[in-house]
Amino acid sequence: MDLEQLKYPIGKYEAPAEISAAILRGYINDIRYLPSLVEIAVQSLDAAQLATPYRPDGWTVAQVVHHLVDSHTNALTRFKWALTEDNPTIKAYDEAAWAELPDVSKTPINISLTLLHALHTRWVNLMDNLTEEQWQRTFVHPESGKTFVLKAVAGNYSWHGKHHLAHIERLKERNNWQ
Repeated sequence: MDLEQLKYPIGKYEAPAEISAAILRGYINDIRYLPSLVEIAVQSLDAAQLATPYRPDGWTVAQVVHHLVDSHTNALTRFKWALTEDNPTIKAYDEAAWAELPDVSKTPINISLTLLHALHTRWVNLMDNLTEEQWQRTFVHPESGKTFVLKAVAGNYSWHGKHHLAHIERLKERNNWQ
């Protein structure tokens, strides 16, 4: 398996030209069920396995779990900014640096799994109750200067969760971990 396949086991995110109600419902459901799928994927792993990178120079399984909380916390915050401010410029963060902080290295993953469940419950409750007009709200990303519509952001985070879940699942498959 080459490095590109290890980095992007489900491929890179490609936004559809149009996001129908059915596609949007799929995104929300992906986000809804991600915490349970991640929990199932890591529940049988021991400390050494959790400390294993999913690829050369990649994050460990534990870092991936903690990263999902960090990233999706930012996602929920970005949704809230877009819903309460007029096309705000969001705050970017250095995800690689965050993955090296002590709250990642010193915190058991069960804490982040609990946070992921709670966070996604809040996020899904928000998304389940947005109007079509609210789904069209936007924010600006400061690094690219691009404007993002919430519908498309939901798709990106649907992919993001499946992307990192696949990192864990493919590592388990390659190493024959049960």
